[in-house]
Amino acid sequence: MALGGTSIARPANLGLFAGIELHPMKTSTLTNRACVPCRGGVPPLKGKDLSDLHRLLHEPEQWKVVNEHHIVRSYKFPDFKSALAFVNRVGELAEQQGHHPDILLAWGKVEITLWTHAVDGLTESDFILAAKIDELSLDRVI
Repeated sequence: MALGGTSIARPANLGLFAGIELHPMKTSTLTNRACVPCRGGVPPLKGKDLSDLHRLLHEPEQWKVVNEHHIVRSYKFPDFKSALAFVNRVGELAEQQGHHPDILLAWGKVEITLWTHAVDGLTESDFILAAKIDELSLDRVI
């Protein structure tokens, strides 16, 4: 599929996700998908495949890719109560998606870390959940 003359190919090593076409749209493409349970046996995303999915996030510069193993983002809040409310919403979303982030809660700050434990690295589900969490964050008051 082309966008502005640029063609985006489907990553080769998506394993269980190979049947899902990647579109050159931003977050809405990821937020319209559901996390897929991973049972392992597929390689984690690396290199260009990882970069292509990372770029689909609404604010990719806010999600730090760490050692091609996990992604991390911090959110700021005006107080502890607001941060806790956001954590609870993320928890509900994680349960719905069957994919659970590591969450650090502090006064005025929430840090989300995502990776797929079954493959000890990143899969498409990590980026889907990241996009959905970003969507939740748009509703918060700063």
